[in-house]
Amino acid sequence: MAKVSKKRKQALSKVDRTKHYSLAEATKLVKEISTSKFDSSVDLSIFLGVDPRKANQMVRGIVTLPHGTGKTKKVLVLCTPDKEQEAKDAGADYVGMDEYIAKIEQGWVDMDVVITMPAAMGKVGRLGKVLGPRNLMPNPKTGTVTNDIGKAVKEVKAGKIDFKVDKQSHIHTSVGKASFDALKLEENARELINSIVKLKPSSAKGTYLRSVYISSTMSPSVQIDTKELS
Repeated sequence: MAKVSKKRKQALSKVDRTKHYSLAEATKLVKEISTSKFDSSVDLSIFLGVDPRKANQMVRGIVTLPHGTGKTKKVLVLCTPDKEQEAKDAGADYVGMDEYIAKIEQGWVDMDVVITMPAAMGKVGRLGKVLGPRNLMPNPKTGTVTNDIGKAVKEVKAGKIDFKVDKQSHIHTSVGKASFDALKLEENARELINSIVKLKPSSAKGTYLRSVYISSTMSPSVQIDTKELS
């Protein structure tokens, strides 16, 4: 059995496992118990009362976190030459078409977001085998297939994230860094949760927000009171 470090023991002792904390309390506590030496990510794990196997209960959306994620996202834009300057001016890290498609087909995936335009989807579509499993495939629903390339790049750089319920009915996503002040973490988390609540499928019966936990990379998780959220 792995030995529990002194810091970890202290962190665990501060979390009441029987309590459902308010979002404000939980964000303060997660900062307190974050023991890693690096600036760890703060994540939400949300369990929804949906059946993702049913198409009409798939929960997927986009949200711009008011304070960003604290992580600079690497953006690849696959576009025609007339759009390249617009992409570069907006802050894209990689811009082009055929040379990047060839690199991706050989397994290159050193990017966080891929943005393209409708006219390029004929070429980009064949990258599904590589990009699909990594959740990197451009999709009109997440605003990553668009003719307004500059706007899309700026939104991603400003903290726009997309989220999707997994096969186990969970949504896992980052809402900031442990170095953020508690209020910023709370506002980011609330923005994400509100977006998910608005997307409740009409066919989903019973409790929609089953459980919500917040944690940092190395910390114990803290349960949030779902009554306050919904």
